[in-house]
Amino acid sequence: MKNQVLKKLVIFGVGLIGGSVATTLKKAGSSAEIVGVGRSSESLQTAIDLNVIDTASSNIAEALLHADIVLIAAPVAQTPLILNAIKPHLHADTVVTDAGSTKSDVLACAKEILGEQFTQFVGGHPIAGAEKSGVTAATADLYINKNVVLTPTLDTNQNAVQRVRELWQNCGANVTEMPAETHDGIFAAVSHLPHLLAFALVDDIASRANAEQLFGFAASGFRDFTRIAGSHPEMWRDISLANKTALLNEITAYQDELSRLKQMLEHDDGDALHALFERASTARNNWAKLKEQ
Repeated sequence: MKNQVLKKLVIFGVGLIGGSVATTLKKAGSSAEIVGVGRSSESLQTAIDLNVIDTASSNIAEALLHADIVLIAAPVAQTPLILNAIKPHLHADTVVTDAGSTKSDVLACAKEILGEQFTQFVGGHPIAGAEKSGVTAATADLYINKNVVLTPTLDTNQNAVQRVRELWQNCGANVTEMPAETHDGIFAAVSHLPHLLAFALVDDIASRANAEQLFGFAASGFRDFTRIAGSHPEMWRDISLANKTALLNEITAYQDELSRLKQMLEHDDGDALHALFERASTARNNWAKLKEQ
């Protein structure tokens, strides 16, 4: 299928994710008009000042006029409000996609709200980010060689899927497709759970009477393990609640692993500890080698 020229992109939520899409397209020489829509006029003005977007609009009908693609890059909990707001102004060939970290809830919401126009909705999730948020954190290389997962359904228009695929490929990403349920299970394990663990550890340390002393002696191990606890609280609150079922399963599995580890310590079982550490070390190093290729 021949690539289609992107003439107008509307981004709801011009922060790290949406702003990096816009910045990357501009750096690549795209002539597309990029319109930003968001809750903060100050943030949108910053996006204009930084040449991330061309214009900002509070008039949704005006913003969506002749739009090829609408990208929802706001926190997941805002998706229903945005879909309801744009529905009356969507054109038959306007493609709608999102960048949320959960997909089953988003697809269900989109199907309910958009109705017949759901065929033009393509669920998406760029596997890229940083602990910093906001448009000032946007970069032109955020998606280079990063994975983007699309979760089309049997109802999804294939031309819409292709348009979204091209959008992310033009940002330098590697695009794959999978069912929403598969996506949510995978990322509960390898993304959402690690974030919860990091948040929980930092909160635990910070709540202790000797927190200042503990933080004073914390070094690279603590820094590396807890880096993601500096992430956007609102976004991760929404992700955790949206993917609650899969995440609860992963928390239970991790608690079981901690219980086994605790028993090894209680019984001074050095052999079992060594075997666990060896398995984990080998798996981690093999994964790191694959990521470097």
